[in-house]
Amino acid sequence: MNLPEVACVRQTVPQPELADPPGTVRECILESRIRDRIPAGGSVAVGVGSRGIAGIAAMARAAVDALKEMGFRPFIVAAMGSHGGATADGQRALLAGYGVTEEAMGVPVKTDMDSVILGTNPVGLPIHFDRNAHQADGIVLLNRVKPHTDFRATYESGVLKMMVIGLGKREGATQVHRLGLRGMQQVLPAVGKFLVENTKFALGLAILENARDRTAEVVAVEPEALLETEPGLLERARGLMGRLPFDQIDVLIVGELGKNYSGAGMDPNVIGRLMVETQPDFDRPAVTRLCVLDVSDESHGNIVGIGFADLATERLLAKTDADPFRINVLTSCFLERARIPIALPTDRQVIEAAVETCWRLDPQAARLVVIPNTLELETLWASRAFEDEIRANPHLERLGEYRPLPLGPEGNLDQELMFPHSTRSRRAATGERAEAASRA
Repeated sequence: MNLPEVACVRQTVPQPELADPPGTVRECILESRIRDRIPAGGSVAVGVGSRGIAGIAAMARAAVDALKEMGFRPFIVAAMGSHGGATADGQRALLAGYGVTEEAMGVPVKTDMDSVILGTNPVGLPIHFDRNAHQADGIVLLNRVKPHTDFRATYESGVLKMMVIGLGKREGATQVHRLGLRGMQQVLPAVGKFLVENTKFALGLAILENARDRTAEVVAVEPEALLETEPGLLERARGLMGRLPFDQIDVLIVGELGKNYSGAGMDPNVIGRLMVETQPDFDRPAVTRLCVLDVSDESHGNIVGIGFADLATERLLAKTDADPFRINVLTSCFLERARIPIALPTDRQVIEAAVETCWRLDPQAARLVVIPNTLELETLWASRAFEDEIRANPHLERLGEYRPLPLGPEGNLDQELMFPHSTRSRRAATGERAEAASRA
């Protein structure tokens, strides 16, 4: 098939960016009222999750160092619910993938899955809470605030959710998710309020990121202000998040899905597909055919979100680690997103099938977009059918001429060439350096 030619397009919307995120984390802790809540020399559990937060290792180390400076005894605790296959080793591996290790942090990293029951939630189910965090003299949570991938509510992804689901371990996450939207929209905030009042939660560090996946703000949230402060932070984050600049797309090609890009593998806020039982999709963008070509190494074989796609490659499915994938999906209780799409051997075959079935008689008229993932959206590639919209948008800049998709002799897309600054390209470059060093 004669596929549409594409050109590189850059989104130029001005973005706020924090100059020194680790330094800001340190200031937030030192200027907080944490000394009033934790006894001198007390132990502090610093909660870190499984999301791909930009610079999380440096910010976690800054938090640890600031707490040490204040005379406390910090340690890292995994706050990621059932992720990592709901095992201690799996969660330790996820943290290590973000650079959060005992060697890098200079403190213990505790990933045990044991929990304690602290009470009963509004529907009569037990409230589980991480045992290590519960036994500490204080708890500090370091988490991103952003629109959730599954639902709309007053509280979505943020410090409160990390408290309830992240530190709830597998059992706590299950208790909320098994109730579907009711659990996320109603039970989560009720349990969050209970935990704020009945644990040693001492400080939240809310991270907001801009559309370039960089830190825009770090805000210290005192316990008594969490419930009233986080909704405003969520709205600020909603205005900052990256989106696709087009309302209607015939073929959307996503280079790779992954838990490091979105808890849902691919962010519904970007692709326009919610795929939650009984709920409608978003109004924009309307995508006729969605293809995904690979899964990130950082996702460790968890291909959650594969069900968003209409077409995928066989190599993506071959990388599946069934246990964490199954556990994550069953815990979330959103099963639509786990449906396996039609799989074909090569990228070319996937893309050709998408163009052939996207309801355009002329393949050259197809409105085709390529992105590396649903997090890094500053640069994308778009077909000629978008030219008028690109010219009319003051925040879009076409960087070159239209050219054929760079498909190699084996029929696969050269993603590193198209997106040289993406996570995938940085990963490939690191691997090449390591291989060269081993040969030397």
